[in-house]
Amino acid sequence: MKRMGADILISCLKEQGVDTVFGYPGGAVLDLYDALYRDGTIDHVITAHEQGAAHAADGYARATGKTGVVIATSGPGATNLVTGIATAYMDSVPLVAVTGNVGINFLGRDSFQEVDISGITVPITKHSYIVKDVRELQDVLREAFLIANTGRKGPVLVDIPKNVQVDTAEFTPCEPVRPAPKRVPREAQGDIAAALSACERPLILAGGGTVASGADRELLLLAERLQAPVASTLMGLGSFPASHPLFLGMMGMHGTASAAKACLQSDLILALGTRFSDRVALDRDRFAKGKTVVQIDIDDAEIGKNVPVTYSLLGDLKEALTSLLPLLPERGPRPFAEEMKALRRKELSSARTGGLGERILAEAARMFPDCPVATDVGQHQMWTAQIWPFEAPRTLLTSGGLGTMGYGMGAAIGAAVGTGKRVVLVTGDGSFNMNLNELSTAVSRQLDLVILLMNNRALGMVRQWQKLFYDGRFSQTTVQKRTDYVKFAESFGAKGMRIRSAKDIVPVLAAARAEKGPVLVDCRIGEDENVLPMIKPGATYDTIMTKWRKP
Repeated sequence: MKRMGADILISCLKEQGVDTVFGYPGGAVLDLYDALYRDGTIDHVITAHEQGAAHAADGYARATGKTGVVIATSGPGATNLVTGIATAYMDSVPLVAVTGNVGINFLGRDSFQEVDISGITVPITKHSYIVKDVRELQDVLREAFLIANTGRKGPVLVDIPKNVQVDTAEFTPCEPVRPAPKRVPREAQGDIAAALSACERPLILAGGGTVASGADRELLLLAERLQAPVASTLMGLGSFPASHPLFLGMMGMHGTASAAKACLQSDLILALGTRFSDRVALDRDRFAKGKTVVQIDIDDAEIGKNVPVTYSLLGDLKEALTSLLPLLPERGPRPFAEEMKALRRKELSSARTGGLGERILAEAARMFPDCPVATDVGQHQMWTAQIWPFEAPRTLLTSGGLGTMGYGMGAAIGAAVGTGKRVVLVTGDGSFNMNLNELSTAVSRQLDLVILLMNNRALGMVRQWQKLFYDGRFSQTTVQKRTDYVKFAESFGAKGMRIRSAKDIVPVLAAARAEKGPVLVDCRIGEDENVLPMIKPGATYDTIMTKWRKP
């Protein structure tokens, strides 16, 4: 049966199980939007800005495990997707971005709203297409979804010129091809099993790959079988239950003392789906010196890239752990693990009260225990990672690799749409101002969204760096915006509330919980509330035990 290119797109989306897309219409995608209208079965979420749409598709993908889809017109519509695509690329999020472009005959002529978006996005996508023949469209779209989900997940862009959207071709329905797990080479398993069996002080470091691969159950079985403590990267939070006695919290420059000490004292580090970023392996030359390092990852480019490894397994993490588990003996309690567990218990029981921002988050975690949590980037992001006890995967949505301020609002919208659950967004006034227009999207959709706006009238994290490492020269980080965020929320049709002091925390959060639809809580915290501990990149983990240790 012959169909227009725009209708082929809709049919291919439905083949792939897509029921929701995010986007913003424009001249170069009018035929795509007409096909969406005529089909009527796919929910389209229109955002206030294409960047918000890209972040929403990303948040949808992270929260549901499905592929996020975003649509934008040519020129500025397409380029507005770039930050969102790069965010998904750095954090290995499956995303298919569909853009329109001028007709084939107008390409290369500086036509109105013409831009080479496929060329622009080559470095930040797994693959980037421009479809110049409608007969190739269905195969390209199917391949795009397959590539986005094969191996290390990530974004793919498909640029469709206007004439290809209206040209016709034979359409042949096809069942979606699911990526096969990347097989784990068996020859390396014996050496790794022997190393894990022989070591006395193993530490498991769980990265974002444990979430992406769905290996949380296997990780739990492995930790309990080895009696090995588990630390997590920022992207790995939720892959291991925060309440489990073997969990030591987050590793890294804002991580826990127990995770740092376990890293220092371990004789083997088992790294699962993590790339040893500079926020984790602060001094790469000394991070794992003298230790056995075992790295399991699906991307061969990451093996040994940042930290030298002793043994490695290349393949799907869930399959790798499944194949390793039978080779490992059940271990009884280890002195090392018991010492780390005791240190973590002491750390939790003796934690200081903290500033108002930390106290708000601690109470919010108690009041909203089952909600997905999205964050922007900055102090509030690290407080959330430190304080919120993530018990399950896909409950923390945050920009780890790119560190995208303005990510959170879109991501929260995508998570709310995808899961149907209430979502908590933790943001700062600096980040929120970058995409606050998306509050109109949340109100239009009447999403259950609680926004905790940590309002310190400053760019808190950068200001903290200036205080600690630049002798207090606060250059352009004490912003002092005069925005009344409660009135702003109300002008958009949301509910606005405010926390000014500790006595407001419980009643205001309880009132926010009782509301339906979007609620913004303006949390007026101090500009000198810091994220501690803080280790400057290039330092070693023993620093966390001394200079920047929490009082």
